[in-house]
Amino acid sequence: MSPIFSLFLLSSIFTTTATTAYPSVPGAFDPTDCTLSSGDENLIPIRREVYADGRIFDISHRITNDMPSWDKKDGLGQFLWLPSSMKNGSLANNSEMKLPTHTGTHVDAPGHVFDHYFDAGFDVDTLDLEVLNGPALLVDVPRDKNITAEVMEALKIPKGVRRVLFRTLNTDR
Repeated sequence: MSPIFSLFLLSSIFTTTATTAYPSVPGAFDPTDCTLSSGDENLIPIRREVYADGRIFDISHRITNDMPSWDKKDGLGQFLWLPSSMKNGSLANNSEMKLPTHTGTHVDAPGHVFDHYFDAGFDVDTLDLEVLNGPALLVDVPRDKNITAEVMEALKIPKGVRRVLFRTLNTDR
């Protein structure tokens, strides 16, 4: 099974300090200080797309119940459950998530289109992260087209381009 792999351009994610991970919650990583600087009780996480002074762009779409999903005409549906909740006496909140591998922003594993790669276990965790991280060409695919060999030729992607991101009809949805 291939896990979903959001294209989160990772050049410095592992060096980010815990205190900058959730800037909307001051003191959240200090177990002795759970107050908010504004005194506001309504916590709202900041959803950022640009990190590291513009060196990292998170292009992943937020996963929602009604977002398009491969082979489902009514959207994704429920994908997240909370079987263990602190509100119900558990020591921690423990979520369960179930998603098709073609949900939201993702990378197809080599085994997705080549059966012999699938049989050999070439999942997304075998992809080289160096290939997935760095400058990329953003290409608009005509909204009435699927990505086919004919469409790829018409897009006229220059030789030597190492990374291509495709903006499709699903991007708009």
